Amino acid sequence: MSNNKTNDTSHYAHRLHLEMLDSFDEELEMEVDDYPINALTTDAMGFDEQTDIDRHFYFNELFRLQGELVKLQDWVTHKKLKVVVLFEGRDAAGKGGVIKRITQRLNPRICTVVALPAPSERERTQWYFQRYVPHLPAGGEIVLFDRSWYNRAGVEKVMGFCNTEEYEEFFRSVPEFEKMLIRSGIILIKYWFSISDGEQHVRFIRRIHDPLKQWKLSPMDLESRRFWEQYTKAKETMLERTHIPEAPWWIIEADDKKKARLNCIRHFLSQVPYTKIEREPVALPPRLHNPDYLRRPLPGEMFVPDFYDL
Repeated sequence: MSNNKTNDTSHYAHRLHLEMLDSFDEELEMEVDDYPINALTTDAMGFDEQTDIDRHFYFNELFRLQGELVKLQDWVTHKKLKVVVLFEGRDAAGKGGVIKRITQRLNPRICTVVALPAPSERERTQWYFQRYVPHLPAGGEIVLFDRSWYNRAGVEKVMGFCNTEEYEEFFRSVPEFEKMLIRSGIILIKYWFSISDGEQHVRFIRRIHDPLKQWKLSPMDLESRRFWEQYTKAKETMLERTHIPEAPWWIIEADDKKKARLNCIRHFLSQVPYTKIEREPVALPPRLHNPDYLRRPLPGEMFVPDFYDL
């Protein structure tokens, strides 16, 4: 009997170890999105050329910050807070990578990501902010906007998708709209991811030559390279006219993706004061065993073929 218990303990310890490794590998797999596959096969995984942050420090700090995000999530749920975070920046600035790391360990029912497509014909005739309002959080929720109503101040302005009257009305309306959100109890945080001309060029070239990333390059993305200066002017105007005390902009230096991720997550955590919510101890209930139950065999053709021997 003692040998059986020892074997069971050893088995479960081994399974827990594999679960922890799988969690770590989940983050490593996401790095494929940042580096060419052949770079990932080297000992340094391409890190020496890509970032000034030590690889081990980066992972340790990221996992620590993700643990704090879980505590923040518990606090938001407990206090019924409503949190909105806007992520803006040029194409390939790294917004999506930060959002992935924020949401990676969180409950998708509590922390959701909103990335709206181009407006439909009907939406173009609505009040400009109308299509964003249904996605705002209820109590106990966090909503991350991967691009937001600031499309009007950026791509719509540069590409001529709005006229001058609509553009000016946006700047008249958006401070009042955001103040209204804040008065309603929403915590609003706005991030602009800033990258240099050269860095965006490198990231675009990388996407062009990486079959796993080519889908990220839309015709609009390519046009944004042509209109770099126009986007710069639009960004400067946007920051100048919408940086208000109630809802300030926060600039993330994003040429180094890993630094940008850590800096953004750490700053986000600082914007919502929270404390750890003590949880009730969790214990698995004993499993019921029915001596009369016989497990029926399933037909072999129902099983997915086992191609891999890992």
